[in-house]
Amino acid sequence: MSAIASKRFAEEFATLLDKSVTVTLKSGQKIAGRVVAFNQSDYSLWLSDAVIEEGRSARRLFVSGSEIATIEVVEEGPDLMGLYERLNRVFPNMVRYLRDAGVIVVMERVRVTKDGLTEGTGPVAERVRRIWEEWRAESRSAG
Repeated sequence: MSAIASKRFAEEFATLLDKSVTVTLKSGQKIAGRVVAFNQSDYSLWLSDAVIEEGRSARRLFVSGSEIATIEVVEEGPDLMGLYERLNRVFPNMVRYLRDAGVIVVMERVRVTKDGLTEGTGPVAERVRRIWEEWRAESRSAG
């Protein structure tokens, strides 16, 4: 069970990549920026266009994982529930929607976000890509 929990944690953490976040350090200081890289072994982050609470800014800023108290995702995307439901009809009981992360996982090997397919190859991935393209076109015309 712990291996599954560890894998899910790593998957969730990986979804921070390219997201705008606010990092609160153990000291209470807050830093806002976009995650451009991270070290999975200690959860250190590289932030771009970082803004430190005092108003200072840095084009690139390294934040040590040992100093991080919390990470809040600031960037919200579209609700993927419609895409999730559509994928679940095609792949019954083989789809998970990680709402907080903005990721849908199909058959534990294909990942899709609001921006499209992020992981996976083969026939299942191609089918998911086509379904995503239909959903995105419908979402754009409705919005």
